[in-house]
Amino acid sequence: MYDSTGKCALVTGASRGIGAASAKALGEAGAVVIAHYGSFRKGAEEALQSVPEDRKYFVEADLSKPGAGRRVFREALGLAPRIDILVNNAAINLETPFEGADELWDENWARLMQINVFEAANVMRESVRHFVPSGGGVVISMSSWSGQRGSAIRELPAYAASKAAIKAVTQTIAQNYAKDGVLAYVIAPGIVKTRMADEAAIQRGGEDKLKSALVLGELVPPSDIGDLVVFLSSGRCRHLTGATIDINGASYIR
Repeated sequence: MYDSTGKCALVTGASRGIGAASAKALGEAGAVVIAHYGSFRKGAEEALQSVPEDRKYFVEADLSKPGAGRRVFREALGLAPRIDILVNNAAINLETPFEGADELWDENWARLMQINVFEAANVMRESVRHFVPSGGGVVISMSSWSGQRGSAIRELPAYAASKAAIKAVTQTIAQNYAKDGVLAYVIAPGIVKTRMADEAAIQRGGEDKLKSALVLGELVPPSDIGDLVVFLSSGRCRHLTGATIDINGASYIR
């Protein structure tokens, strides 16, 4: 495990799944962790239960509200003098079926893009504006394999589009702020063992059927992504900035 002692990380969507695993891994590596949550504070607290009290903080915000992403970062800066790492993870998954009602299509596209793209971009913008004058920092954004190839589930075009968008924003940061010491990475998970995967399993005919389509025959453990986050946040491989790292057990190779 890479040592993150002395660093401060803000993790959005830290109460469940990948966000919780990332917050836990960073905290156990020695970082101060500021865990954002929407409504499920208990989940964020459980993720950081092994982290000492003086190295963990919690920020609540509903990212469906315009400007909430800016508020999250600014509140985080009120808890720590400096933030070194942003794990840009918070997202939702809503169905936007082509065959569905217009009202469902419009409502779910708008809500999903607000949370997954607009407020995620707001958090990243705030991080860049903090990192550049303070000597640099690391942005790690969670995309998805659906953001690279489209969704295999026809009811999820908006989710795939949002994950492609967040990849593009992160890579724009990588290209334009590298000389300012800002490193930016994209992680593109396959099917991770989270609540979202449980929903995907239902859509695909059950977890066993889902696993049978995967090369390793198993879902990606969230802890694998947490370990990857710690490595990327270490800055040990600067020339990896801008890269999209696939983590799907060889089920999608490009």
